[in-house]
Amino acid sequence: MDMSDAMRLTHGWRGELRTDEPMARHVSWRAGGAAARAYFPVDLADLAAFLGGLRADEPVLFVGLGSNLLVRDGGFAGTVIFTHTALKILRLEDDGLIYAEAGVASPKVARFAANHARAGAEFLAGIPGTVGGALAMNAGCYGGETWDVVQRVLTVDRAGVVRERTAQDYDIGYRHVGLRRAADEWFVGAWFALPAGDGQAARTRIKELLERRIASQPLQLPNAGSVFRNPPGDHAARLIEAAGLKGLAVGGARVSEKHANFIVNAEGRASAGDIETLIEQVRAVVKKKFGVELVREVRIVGERT
Repeated sequence: MDMSDAMRLTHGWRGELRTDEPMARHVSWRAGGAAARAYFPVDLADLAAFLGGLRADEPVLFVGLGSNLLVRDGGFAGTVIFTHTALKILRLEDDGLIYAEAGVASPKVARFAANHARAGAEFLAGIPGTVGGALAMNAGCYGGETWDVVQRVLTVDRAGVVRERTAQDYDIGYRHVGLRRAADEWFVGAWFALPAGDGQAARTRIKELLERRIASQPLQLPNAGSVFRNPPGDHAARLIEAAGLKGLAVGGARVSEKHANFIVNAEGRASAGDIETLIEQVRAVVKKKFGVELVREVRIVGERT
């Protein structure tokens, strides 16, 4: 009996546990090292059971669509939990709130809201990740931010305990969300409070935002969205372009000529090290030329080789 079978019998989980899982398969940059362990739960109850059986010191990383993540080439020495195939419930509640689990893609929530004549979620169509990721970083675009429309959330902790929380439990800012008290908890769902509106108008707005995104971003190439946060009163893309960095390359990684705040893996041969080195070069040049310290929006985890 291997470790997977023993844990399954002991803790009652039903999902799939893999070892040495290549994370390049699961992140939108299509680069990076492997996870020591990867778990694919079947639903929220299964996820809670799995977490309850982990060692207290086990590093844990939740991943949705991997659209804002880079795993270094040395890999992640812990357990990665994938939510997008398991936490996928999306429904309209009796009280008019929209409930979405963490693995639901943000654009799907935008379309669902429009189809149920709810307004205010259109901006979610421009966020390429899942609800879980949007909650964790207060993702936003086109004038909207995730926590502007969240009434309450559902979380799970290391012991597998599921609880509801409200915005008052968190410090929420620009691309930042943190519990007011330290705790290992992860978002597994959210209730969105959206006023009644014109469904057709919402669908039209979503179409306009997607057309704008296609026109302005290098979506045909592997990327992770905006690499840096916008500094106060400015745009990271403007600073990077003004520094003459469009097209700058390190190995297989390149600053996009279409949108300067995107780094692309144009030929699919970039290593995570190439991407991280290019990120740091861009930061250094912008700092030297303009005195502005760009802050990364993408998350980088794992060990260097």
